[in-house]
Amino acid sequence: MIRLSELSLPLDHPEGALRDAIIKRLNLVDETLQDFFVFKRSYDARKKNTEITFVYIIHLTTSNDEAVLARFADDVHVKPAPDIDYHPVAQAPANLTERPIVVGFGPCGLFAALTLAQMGFKPIVLERGRNVRQRTKDTWALWRNHKLDTESNVQYGEGGAGLFSDGKLYSQVKDPKFYGRKVMNEFVRAGAPEEILYVSKPHIGTFRLTGVVAKMREEIIALGGEIRFESKVTDLLLDDQKVQGVRLADGSELHSQHVVLALGHSARDTFRMLNKQNVFIEPKPFAIGFRIEHPQSLIDKARLGKYAGHPELGAADYKLIHHAKNGRAVYSFCMCPGGTVVAATSEEGRVVTNGMSQYSRNERNANSGIVVGINPEQDYPGGVLAGVELQERLEAAAYKLGGSDYKAPAQLVGDFIKGKPSTKLGEVEPSYKPGIQLCDLADALPDYIIEAVREALPAFGKKIRGFDRDDAILTGIETRTSSPIRITRDNESFQSLNTKGLYPAGEGAGYAGGILSAGIDGIKVAEAVALDMLKQQGA
Repeated sequence: MIRLSELSLPLDHPEGALRDAIIKRLNLVDETLQDFFVFKRSYDARKKNTEITFVYIIHLTTSNDEAVLARFADDVHVKPAPDIDYHPVAQAPANLTERPIVVGFGPCGLFAALTLAQMGFKPIVLERGRNVRQRTKDTWALWRNHKLDTESNVQYGEGGAGLFSDGKLYSQVKDPKFYGRKVMNEFVRAGAPEEILYVSKPHIGTFRLTGVVAKMREEIIALGGEIRFESKVTDLLLDDQKVQGVRLADGSELHSQHVVLALGHSARDTFRMLNKQNVFIEPKPFAIGFRIEHPQSLIDKARLGKYAGHPELGAADYKLIHHAKNGRAVYSFCMCPGGTVVAATSEEGRVVTNGMSQYSRNERNANSGIVVGINPEQDYPGGVLAGVELQERLEAAAYKLGGSDYKAPAQLVGDFIKGKPSTKLGEVEPSYKPGIQLCDLADALPDYIIEAVREALPAFGKKIRGFDRDDAILTGIETRTSSPIRITRDNESFQSLNTKGLYPAGEGAGYAGGILSAGIDGIKVAEAVALDMLKQQGA
């Protein structure tokens, strides 16, 4: 198979033009091109007011691949295609009695459990929250009725925190074994649109993702796995710092020498339990800030020019960064085109924001986090959980600033830059539910954050015209961009540095950031667990 890259075609090219372009580019006779598929499609919008083009990476076969490759031996855009198929590393023996435990059923736990199940290891999954259908009802109860369920919400439950976001499936992690392709393939098999296999910034959307996750759960069960909802792990069972199993909130125990810890970034009570049990943890950098909202039409026009609104391009996104004079990096985070800002707390008396989009991305506003990087040495020195404690203090203060009923504090961008409280809205209508309370956001975060964001917004306005418009909305606060800790593991065995049999994985452990990277990490850890179980079995 051959990989052909950097193949450009006009935005509105007809369906048959791609095959014709391949034949022309490789100087083939038509019948010698046997098959091809699009591995990746992106678009080049550098000339957005004259012409936007699609740029393809194609995998293809001909009647004589070796001859074609020889003719283009010096062309960096014509190379042998890599093997993108997934190859299981193990198969469980029929006499295997131990069952691995997977704690958490977000993207990482989902793919760890699915991969283990497909290899025959029959995992037991323990999820503190509820199944995706009930979890959706519980989450809407907060958004509509200001009623929080602390065990079933945006952070906890089947699908994890990524379920109530944009369903974004792109990542910057290195993936030489194409585990990301397996993640995509499994989603498509479970009902996700096939386009996620090739578009440059794939997404599923929250409501579509709920059905996909439920179907993947059914496959795990069909393969002998077990999913237990409302099953909160409260303790590890340890013997000389070696895992023997877990204890649940109801007092019951499950025994296994292989426990995958696929926590989300908000499992603070579990972080504290692990610290108490002397599992090696270290603080890590993360970011805090606000959500910003603009009319999606403004972003489309700025990013796509005359092609704004083109059905092949959809709602435009952006990625911004500014290095402030006070040494802080300010950047956009988790940009949600055509989406909404949502309440994302998992704890009473706290306010947290996040962004969410549906598959259609057709809501009125665009939103993203505008966040500032912070680090343990400079901003939260102390114990390993100092970052957690900082998040809790800021979220509690935001709750009070918003009126102590889960409304979020908010401010117009123009007022924020000028340093005066907002008293009325402009044309941009905030999307946050349960609602906002206009105020002065300078009271919401540390001074160095406020100073850096005030400097960054006008700078972003020079990159995207209108980004700093006076009536754009800032909603506070965004604190859970990533885990404030790392449950550090060995690079080869994937086990905790000091707790044998414990496999920290995904966002909560500090090894992923988003659905795709969490899924990839789940696959890697599942492979490590399978190989170690076979080794202990003597297979």
